[in-house]
Amino acid sequence: MRVSVYIATSLDGFIARKNGDVDWLMAAGNPDDTEDYGYKKFSDTVDCMVMGRNSMEMVMDFIATGSAEWPYKGKRVVILSNTLKQVPAQLADKAELYSGSLTELVQRLKQEGCNRLYIDGGKTIQSFLHEGLITDLTITKIPVLLGEGLPLFGNAGQDIKLKHVKTEAYPGGFVQSSYEI
Repeated sequence: MRVSVYIATSLDGFIARKNGDVDWLMAAGNPDDTEDYGYKKFSDTVDCMVMGRNSMEMVMDFIATGSAEWPYKGKRVVILSNTLKQVPAQLADKAELYSGSLTELVQRLKQEGCNRLYIDGGKTIQSFLHEGLITDLTITKIPVLLGEGLPLFGNAGQDIKLKHVKTEAYPGGFVQSSYEI
């Protein structure tokens, strides 16, 4: 099974401001740009999305403000949380909760027929990396320097060797690189 990360960062490696805000990301690029930077092609290969509670809350905020619809239609979505006891009502038919071992979750999802997982959320990505569960990374660097914020990669505790697969440059300065672990 493939366990994948597909994420955007500032040039200095931050996924959000210190307060979790991603306003800089929403303002990136040209407003008339319809390029999805390969996201649909990637998404079409994904069976299941695994995200942390903070990422779920951010998606719910985008939906509540009308700036987005539920972006994972037709996908199984697992929300990691040790504190939530049930999925928020607005996601009752769209997502499920999980708390426990990430290795056991990956094994269970594989047994249930999932072939590719999409891991989203800074802490969630860091946890999956720490457990050695990520198989590939696609990182899009956005041409902005935040100076400080929430890093994509925290202290991994060890070196993680990556094999470069490809790099593609897009108009507006976006640069996307893919790696295998």
